[in-house]
Amino acid sequence: MHIVAIIPARYGSTRFPGKALADLAGKPMIQHVYEQTLKASLVSRAIVATDDRRIADVINQIGGEAIMTSTSHETGTDRLAEVAHGLEADIIVNVQGDEPLIEPAMIDQAIEPFLNNPDLKMGTLKSRVRCLHDFLSPNVVKVVTDNNGYALYFSRSPLPFFRDKWQDLKDEAFASGRLLCFKHVGLYVFQRDFLLEYAAMPQTFLELSEKLEQLRALENGIKIRVVETEFESLGVDTPEDLNKAKERIKQG
Repeated sequence: MHIVAIIPARYGSTRFPGKALADLAGKPMIQHVYEQTLKASLVSRAIVATDDRRIADVINQIGGEAIMTSTSHETGTDRLAEVAHGLEADIIVNVQGDEPLIEPAMIDQAIEPFLNNPDLKMGTLKSRVRCLHDFLSPNVVKVVTDNNGYALYFSRSPLPFFRDKWQDLKDEAFASGRLLCFKHVGLYVFQRDFLLEYAAMPQTFLELSEKLEQLRALENGIKIRVVETEFESLGVDTPEDLNKAKERIKQG
């Protein structure tokens, strides 16, 4: 099975312009993402998909592979699909360009269900919510799954709603697992052919309401396999997040 990881990266960012090239421990952030992705044992090829020559140059200078894409894409999935259209691959992995500390094992965990299930079209990851802040924050996407590990829904709202235990919403209750819920980790795996279909689907009501692309798949009846990971990701959306990443690197 030929598995290709594509890392969408753009220079423009509302909250943190140029973050892909921000310095992190002596390297541009996008270089960290690329190098971590190549360490995943199930990935045979990694490509940075970008609309900015400066980002492509960084990857080319380290002997990596970057492909220039259109500047008109509205979503990372659209950028992903443009590159995937010209690839011979069975599986496409979407690794976010703002995850410089992503564990290679997380990528492998998301891919593994596809190795034994040829009917699987889309997969992603979840991790435990361990504090009240994350549970309530609209910036932390929550996910609920069925007994077979397929997504029922993703939301920016608290999910599930603990009707009889709302008074128990405390950090300790989440940390101990007494209130068990999960946050979505934004790493996706697609069958290549399905990715092209998915990118061509019209945006849907729930997708636009929550501003969550994966809801487009659910609204069209597509099952999304969700694997639990023990690793904690750290997305960099702001300069403050970059400082957190620097501290984590210092701590080893």
